[in-house]
Amino acid sequence: MPVTVITAKPQTQATNDPAKCRFIDIAVNLTDPVFRGLYHGKRKHDDDLQAMLERSRAAGVKSMIVTGSSLHESKEALELANQFGLYATVGCHPTRSAQFDQFRGGPEKYLDELDKLIAAHMIGKGRVVAVGECGLDYDRTHFAPAEVQRRHFRSQLTLAKKYQLPLFLHSRAAHQDFVQILREEGFGKDGGRDVGGRGGVVHSFTGTPAEATELMDMGFHIGINGCSLKTADNLATAKIIRPDKIMFETDAPWCSMTSTHASKPHLTSLPPALNSLYLPQATKLESFVYGRPVKGRNEPSATGGVAWVIHRLNEGTTFEKVAEKGWKNTVELFGLTELQ
Repeated sequence: MPVTVITAKPQTQATNDPAKCRFIDIAVNLTDPVFRGLYHGKRKHDDDLQAMLERSRAAGVKSMIVTGSSLHESKEALELANQFGLYATVGCHPTRSAQFDQFRGGPEKYLDELDKLIAAHMIGKGRVVAVGECGLDYDRTHFAPAEVQRRHFRSQLTLAKKYQLPLFLHSRAAHQDFVQILREEGFGKDGGRDVGGRGGVVHSFTGTPAEATELMDMGFHIGINGCSLKTADNLATAKIIRPDKIMFETDAPWCSMTSTHASKPHLTSLPPALNSLYLPQATKLESFVYGRPVKGRNEPSATGGVAWVIHRLNEGTTFEKVAEKGWKNTVELFGLTELQ
């Protein structure tokens, strides 16, 4: 069955019906083979990507941004975005940054290929809306040494300036170097608008309240998913994110919210009707049933569950208001005017 992405009708105010809340999942790894039934190179079940997208739309996810994590995956992300009427990022994840030096023609050629990919997909259906996923990850320097990550993070910032695109950023255990590079490249104030930047979002944020505050003061948004809500310390950070800087995501198929996470007590208050939409009952991989989620494989439908936790952390703020703020922030940052 063909999948049609339905854009939201024009709406000037947030809905008063929680079941009609709308979301844009800003981080979905649709290029991951698990959505096609392939795990570690072996087929475990039928391709159920379209069924997953159907569930997501039923859960109020009106659109998604497909993450590009390397040159190759950025091409795939753009193809999927075009096929399903979504959006994509183009860039190289810090753990993949060694690919710059390994590329035939060297790092300059790799960057040039990213540049050409962006230039060819700036407008229309399935367009690129951000440069990334780029940044630093010092938890996984076994994939790429810190110095290599820093060099190629810096080089990708030139693409954001050239094309005046937002940044889709990654930071793990590297905050000091991360913000230093951003500041040195002109992104220390107002998201880099003085140098042609358009701000951006630090996605899947797991840092401290002080780190989040510094990034927001620099003009960046903060992306929250299940990994951002694992511990009590994570919740303390999530609670202080300013309404005008928050965005919601799943990072699917990763970053599920589980029963052992600090987010769990807040999810217990999720109304049954919403729970069945945002967190539908899943089956084990070996018992796969087409049309049902796979246990342990996160899906964009959970975006609403993430927003619900933020709602519960902010007493006195309705779920509808929290959801709509995330929507508006996303539309404005990435220029998704057709969704208004």
